[in-house]
Amino acid sequence: MRMTKFVVTSQNSDVLPSDMAMKIYESGRNINIKETCFGVMIDGEDSEVEETVKEIRALDPNGIFVKDRGFPPGDPRRCRGHRGGGARPGLYSIEYESKILPLISIGLTSEERGEKPVYSIEKKKWLNPDELEKLIEHEFS
Repeated sequence: MRMTKFVVTSQNSDVLPSDMAMKIYESGRNINIKETCFGVMIDGEDSEVEETVKEIRALDPNGIFVKDRGFPPGDPRRCRGHRGGGARPGLYSIEYESKILPLISIGLTSEERGEKPVYSIEKKKWLNPDELEKLIEHEFS
């Protein structure tokens, strides 16, 4: 059975989409590769794609992310060359997701080190009505 995966790098990863593509070409597997500005699309038999994804993720486990893609590269239903140009459907989602990947990478690395999360957001403490009344009396006395 064929499958397509979208392998995306975090912006703070040292691994570039071209590095991933070269690693895939070197593997000699019978799969299709399409390099994008966010990463690479890998299309082929499921066992070969899964093995390739494992090898690619090993380059930077906390900085490379994998997403299933429903259509192979060049599919007329998604390819902007067949649709008359413009951004392909889903581009803006990938663009947004790529902006938060560095935060996820940092979190994964911190988790790996055993660091505890730091919560900087303080919960709002509601003012007791009696305290509010005292403040108002003090202000206007």
